[in-house]
Amino acid sequence: MAKDNSFDIVCQANLNEVENAYNQALKALKQRYDLKDSGSKIDYDKANALLTVTAPSEFVCGQVIDVLTSALTKRKVDLKSVSWSNFIDAAGGNVKKTGTIIQGIDQEIARKINKDIKAEKFKVKVTIEGDKLRVSGPKRDDLQEVIAFVKEKDYGLPLQFTNYR
Repeated sequence: MAKDNSFDIVCQANLNEVENAYNQALKALKQRYDLKDSGSKIDYDKANALLTVTAPSEFVCGQVIDVLTSALTKRKVDLKSVSWSNFIDAAGGNVKKTGTIIQGIDQEIARKINKDIKAEKFKVKVTIEGDKLRVSGPKRDDLQEVIAFVKEKDYGLPLQFTNYR
């Protein structure tokens, strides 16, 4: 019997591109006349995949986030991969907002994807392996149909399809 073909459904932002976008946003923050002396700053913690924006007001914080999201878009980082928190009061009358870069698929969303694929009665097997899904089946055509089906749906995450064999 022939070996099953398979692929993985993952959600991984390219952290190097996020870091490049962060550096571009820092440069833009220093050059824009309306943000130059505002006391705003952006921090990036690559180990925890966390962006932090601190600004004197919510409006200025929103402007800084716009600069950052613009840089992320230019670097082809999907904006769905950043989950922003609500505004938090920070020291010195400033406000702070943190953006977590999503790495991996949440168990609840993985179960939903699995359920949707099974509901369509594709002739494939789906297994949840930690923060990714492995889809396997005897025919490559079935796998391509699953990829097209999952791309149609919106799960609130930027999904990638890797290890296609």
